[in-house]
Amino acid sequence: MKKILALALALMMALGMFAVASADDDEISIGILAPDTTHGWVGGVAYYAEKAAEESGVKYTYITAANAEEMASGIEQLVGLGVDGIVVWPQFSGVASAAEAALDAGVVIYNFDMMIEVSDEYKDHENLYVLTGDNYGMGERGAEYISEKLGGAGKVFVLNKPAAGNVNDDRCAGFYDKLAELDNDIEVIGEAAIEFSRANDLDVMTDVLTANPEIDAVFSLDDETSIGALQAIKEAGRTDIKAITGGGGCQEYFNMMLEEDYADIWVSSATYSPNMITKCVENLVKVLQGEEIEHLIVDPTTIVDRENVADFLDENTPY
Repeated sequence: MKKILALALALMMALGMFAVASADDDEISIGILAPDTTHGWVGGVAYYAEKAAEESGVKYTYITAANAEEMASGIEQLVGLGVDGIVVWPQFSGVASAAEAALDAGVVIYNFDMMIEVSDEYKDHENLYVLTGDNYGMGERGAEYISEKLGGAGKVFVLNKPAAGNVNDDRCAGFYDKLAELDNDIEVIGEAAIEFSRANDLDVMTDVLTANPEIDAVFSLDDETSIGALQAIKEAGRTDIKAITGGGGCQEYFNMMLEEDYADIWVSSATYSPNMITKCVENLVKVLQGEEIEHLIVDPTTIVDRENVADFLDENTPY
């Protein structure tokens, strides 16, 4: 028996971080499954998820995964442990079958941020819940902000990440749809794929600046990307760019909005806080306790720039 338990633990550790809070056998048991921490925002999610689980008082298991195969295996392992529900941040496609099997087993699945692409018969499953930021609204607010700061006319470059699935698709769709609705003289002059990584995206933006001698604004999906982009703009000595967007709630980026180096650029971010996962954990526990919760919750977005950033600064947050 001890060998079996040791083998199970080894399998869990192979998936990534593995944490278990002890509790009595008759208490609610939940799993939290997230990607490996490769981005500051992901680290913030991990911090808030475990904090929420600990404060909830339920038994919990926390696992991270580096790819779709590990994430699918993580769902299967959590089901095997007998959890009642799982908060899943499905950053990888290819986990639908494992999630559907969990639903068939009576496990509640709470999607965070990105949606598992389950088949049609499972999309309205009574045990499937979703909480996400307003990705489409982030795009809309970004288009409105850029249009306002450019006075309705100018050249915009888009930094996007097709590999981010519906997060990218929804943010870009909101941006382009709102631009069409505004019907002004804003012209999108190009797009470049980024990685939500300041180092990589600094290089991307450097190439963009070299290829485009005139850019009035940058539509960026992510704060980390925007940090890299701003460094590239500063190093290139460009003074034509009047506005840049972002997203995610990075405190370092928030502070850059107040720096003298960027006083001539409207540096902005659309709120999309990693703290949203707290609500997922809390709601999952409520569902397992028999409370009724909306199956889809969209957290609204707010634009942050130098005029209101003081309301969003928090030195205690991990991101």
